[in-house]
Amino acid sequence: MALTHFHNGTIWLGASTETADSLLVDDGVIVAIGSTDVEAQLAEAAAESGSLTDSVDLEVVDLDGGFLMPSFGDGHAHPIFGGLEAEGPQVRSCSSVAEIIAEVARFAEANPELEWITGASYDGSLVAGGLFDARWLDEAVSDRPVVLRAWDYHTVWCNSRALELAGITADTPEPTLGEIPRRGDGSPLGTLREWGAVDLVDAVRPPLDESVRLRALERAADYYLERGVTWVQDAWVEPADVETYLAASAQGRLTIRFNLALYADPRRFSEQLPAMIEARRRVEELADPMLSARTVKFFADGVVENETGSLLEPYCSSLHNHGLRVWEGETLAEAVRAVDAAGFQVHIHAIGDAAVRQALDAVESAIAANGSRDRRPVIAHAQLVDSADLDRFAELGVIANMQPLWAQLDDLMTVLTVPRLGEDRARQQYRMRSILDGGGRLSFGSDWPCTSGTPVEGLAIGTSRQNEAGEPDGGWTPEEIVDIDRALDAYSTAVAHQAFADHSAEPWGSIQVGASADLIRFDHDPRDLPPRELALTRIAATYLGGAAVHSQA
Repeated sequence: MALTHFHNGTIWLGASTETADSLLVDDGVIVAIGSTDVEAQLAEAAAESGSLTDSVDLEVVDLDGGFLMPSFGDGHAHPIFGGLEAEGPQVRSCSSVAEIIAEVARFAEANPELEWITGASYDGSLVAGGLFDARWLDEAVSDRPVVLRAWDYHTVWCNSRALELAGITADTPEPTLGEIPRRGDGSPLGTLREWGAVDLVDAVRPPLDESVRLRALERAADYYLERGVTWVQDAWVEPADVETYLAASAQGRLTIRFNLALYADPRRFSEQLPAMIEARRRVEELADPMLSARTVKFFADGVVENETGSLLEPYCSSLHNHGLRVWEGETLAEAVRAVDAAGFQVHIHAIGDAAVRQALDAVESAIAANGSRDRRPVIAHAQLVDSADLDRFAELGVIANMQPLWAQLDDLMTVLTVPRLGEDRARQQYRMRSILDGGGRLSFGSDWPCTSGTPVEGLAIGTSRQNEAGEPDGGWTPEEIVDIDRALDAYSTAVAHQAFADHSAEPWGSIQVGASADLIRFDHDPRDLPPRELALTRIAATYLGGAAVHSQA
């Protein structure tokens, strides 16, 4: 028997329940909550063994006035992408094109053996319209291909050599589900938007060695554990990614819980579904509590910042441009019905209000076709939701997985988003409280590495709607501010609900008797901290199955 007793602090049981002052864990499972029940359990253990100290392995954790709660989850992220960012030129912190070019040149010189220079993720707002020129990268490297992903992961910037190897010229037609911005003479500029265009480069780029991918996955897990996250929804999983996760599981290298969302491509979906079912079978065969593959990921549109988010009304900057509709006609509904019938959870990227409506319609069609069941469909981002569609989240049981870090007036919002949507429409973004007040479910995610995967930073923004400078007073669109208890819930128990944690072989995601002790500890109660102080708060310890898998030095 291995007992852990947490006491002398606040134990948060969820947004709608009381707190407790004591918690007992036995071999990684919660067995008692509250001092009365804990003392009874300890007395029983002592009676059975004769002495707690002689026969029972008892660890006492003094919270010292701190705060214990269910661990965080990330309901939408890209962990392999995030881990891979450390493998290439470090362009994320660069604040100008000149800095990016200098960093690429430095990296190329330090790594002469690499055939391709690949990196992520540069700030697309550094150049008007997010349009970056291949000739700028040529100044850094001209004899080898260079491919950099933008922060949104929907856009890449290539040098001339990469365009040449991909066969992208003035004569290349516009790809399906993609865009090749061009110069006045028709030649490709160097920026490629959306995967239909990005695939042209990826098709000639050699695959990464599996050891690199495994290293990236481990790096991502370490990143998350430091931030109190023990479960992650990988929201874009290709066949090669499945192999990486399977290898990591077989080698015992998964240190946090992952669920895989298998990517559905409208250009080849009919041939993908059998492979998805087989991938799920292979994952289930491993019976690894750290890995599941119950979800299928759809893109309904792109992003507002490059005008590929799908809108009901056109962009302010393009009179007749409503953005990109990835699945035309009824094809999204047909595909959603198919994966739903196969028992998968649906996870749909929908940024614009037209995409959100299309996603809701698709879920509604699946319910009508396949009958009632516990399906927990997810619409990720839901950046712009038309008022007529707000109540449909609750009616259809759709989980809105939003990224609270985005709900602020930062450069991304003021330079790229607001000018494209207009002031009135921009104020309708990230309607988190409206979803909750309408009876819908809200879970939080980060979309890391597109933006930070640090939950406390998201909590600070979601509970204030203010940027780092504390602006504006009272918050941007303050009617959508989420109170701290519901925000903590959205990053923990709500994500666990999205993850079907209660259906797991080892139930987790809440503090209740019988649940796995997946917990995080703060030195101070986060509910008492002002937003900017909350954003800087470190996790004192992260527990997975009762074991301390991270603690502050």
